[in-house]
Amino acid sequence: MRPILFHLGSFPVHSYGVLVAAAAGLGGYVLLLELQRRCGRGDAAFALALAALIGGFLGARAYFLIEHAGQIGILDSLSSAGFTWYGGVIGGAAAVLIVARGRGIPTPALLGAAGPALALGYGVGRIACQLAGDGTYGTPSNLPWAMSYPHGEVPTSMRVHPTPVYETLASLLIFALLWRLRRRMPPVQLFGLYLVLAGIERFLIEFIRRNEHVFLGLSQPQLFAAALALIGAALLGSGVPLARRLAPRITQPLVSR
Repeated sequence: MRPILFHLGSFPVHSYGVLVAAAAGLGGYVLLLELQRRCGRGDAAFALALAALIGGFLGARAYFLIEHAGQIGILDSLSSAGFTWYGGVIGGAAAVLIVARGRGIPTPALLGAAGPALALGYGVGRIACQLAGDGTYGTPSNLPWAMSYPHGEVPTSMRVHPTPVYETLASLLIFALLWRLRRRMPPVQLFGLYLVLAGIERFLIEFIRRNEHVFLGLSQPQLFAAALALIGAALLGSGVPLARRLAPRITQPLVSR
């Protein structure tokens, strides 16, 4: 845990900003490679990554302020603390779709490229949460790897689950799987697999997070994660009838005319 990495003179360089920028850069590089391979439009990757970063930041911040309306003052609302994960997903997705449409990027190619890029970016981004100690850690724990965050942005002296570390490891595993399958699965189904795995990961991690339960003993992020997983399952299932329709055409011999 190191909220401030170093100082440039009297100016503190915060680990959160550095790691978020690194997450955007690595995710954007994967997006570039895959867009270039899928549709020859790697040139649009920077604009899309920037849209995801800005849209995600604004969406996460806006959702947090809406959730806590009346609970925080004006000065607190202008501070850098306080972001909501699913607000970031909504804001980032909306910004990317707008930019992709303006650039003429085919939606299937965009989805196929976005799955691995999002998994890698999210995994690196969670390192930022771990170094900053921003309050996304888990519930008290006596496990050998449990730790406290006494100097974090949201400090605690209790030993708790380092859930950002769990999410980083899980997301990197998801990225590795998607990267391995990216040439074998149709792009829409690959993105569906990302949503299923990312949704399951977030749903499970919430059982040891400190978020308030809102419905049937589940937290709001869990409900959102379940919705993402269901959407992903629908995208995965949509490829089955398509594959069956295409199979006879693929197996028919080519006839020269």
